[in-house]
Amino acid sequence: MQKKLKVVAASVVLFSLSACGLLPEQADETKGWSATKLYSEAKEELAGQHYERAIQLFEKLEASYPFGVYAQQAQMEVAYAYYKAQDQAQALAAVERFIKLHPNHPNVDYMYYLRGLINFNDQIGLLNFIYEQDPAERDPKATREAFAAFKALVDKFPNSKYTPDAIDRMKYLINAMATYEVYVSRYYYRRGAYLAAANRAQDAIRDYRDSPSIEEALWIMIRSYDKLGNVTLRDDALRVFKLNYPNSKFLDEGAPKPERRWWKFWG
Repeated sequence: MQKKLKVVAASVVLFSLSACGLLPEQADETKGWSATKLYSEAKEELAGQHYERAIQLFEKLEASYPFGVYAQQAQMEVAYAYYKAQDQAQALAAVERFIKLHPNHPNVDYMYYLRGLINFNDQIGLLNFIYEQDPAERDPKATREAFAAFKALVDKFPNSKYTPDAIDRMKYLINAMATYEVYVSRYYYRRGAYLAAANRAQDAIRDYRDSPSIEEALWIMIRSYDKLGNVTLRDDALRVFKLNYPNSKFLDEGAPKPERRWWKFWG
């Protein structure tokens, strides 16, 4: 009986192996496609928002024609496709790879711009942090990285067609970073951490002096020094405040409690 079972088992294995050989291999529909056709099909998939398929075709193009005229363009398109697919890590990796491999490419300025856009898109998530996380524990890393990326573009390619938009986004990011610092400062103040509130407000004033948020930052410093009993620093800050914001609503309200949402600094 045991011998019969061994024979049956061996037969099953042999049949499985032979059956595998009989099954046709999965056909590669792109086999034999020219670089032009691969690129055309990939662009069509990209336009149709089929990002995964577009990425596959662009990568196939680069692998099949690594020295052709389309290879470098495919690398750029892959980065953009990952960006549109909201895969930040892969998009940034593709951007960094292109910049490293082709630092003198005529369109490398676009990749610097795209690097900024990828981080800029991610920093929008800051709008939700009030509801999701203690603001004192949140580090707006993406905001700073987006600013640094746009600044690199502006510094290296001041005449790029992407530079004006990058500058506008940098202004927005400066205000966003300043507003965040003031929000954290206000957070500390409301919880009685007056020294931390004053220090955070001072950082905002030092780093983002052109932001509209500086008015509130300076007022928080005044209130914090008052709570700490430091009359000299309070009076110095108040003198500067009245000089720069003589008609400030904070002077009437007596406390830094604006009703507007923190990100609505442009309103």
